[in-house]
Amino acid sequence: MQGRSYYTSPVGELLIESENDKITTLGFLKVEKQEEIQTSVIDQCISELEEYFFKGRKFFSFPLNLVGTAFQVTVWNELLTIPYGKTISYETLAIRVGNIKSIRAVGLANGQNPVAIVVPCHRVIGKSGDLVGYGGGLDNKKWLLQHEGALREQLSLF
Repeated sequence: MQGRSYYTSPVGELLIESENDKITTLGFLKVEKQEEIQTSVIDQCISELEEYFFKGRKFFSFPLNLVGTAFQVTVWNELLTIPYGKTISYETLAIRVGNIKSIRAVGLANGQNPVAIVVPCHRVIGKSGDLVGYGGGLDNKKWLLQHEGALREQLSLF
């Protein structure tokens, strides 16, 4: 059974889709809303998102179905290993998937991640520490990293 719902989060309206009791899409809403079709896995996803945003949840437990090329799925599965509150560079991610020369391909796969926040593509930053590239916008990437304690606001003394 396919499902579809929407969730209003601190980083904007999110589209959630499921198929066969697995989440297939969790992304920033970029199109007009359609009829909602609730499923139990979508209900679980929304509940866990609530806990993530407002109660300190650090990991997600609902099942995922990551649909993409073999390389994309490899990159997305590697993203799942980045701990809450930590960041890595695109270069490090490329090394982890087995080819330092695949930095651009890793960046493209990261940008095509179908399950934002849960598959934490926001935890990948530039080698110099710059916040670069995020389908949900750099403001949202910054918010998510601050929320997780991976990025602290600089205090100005002057």
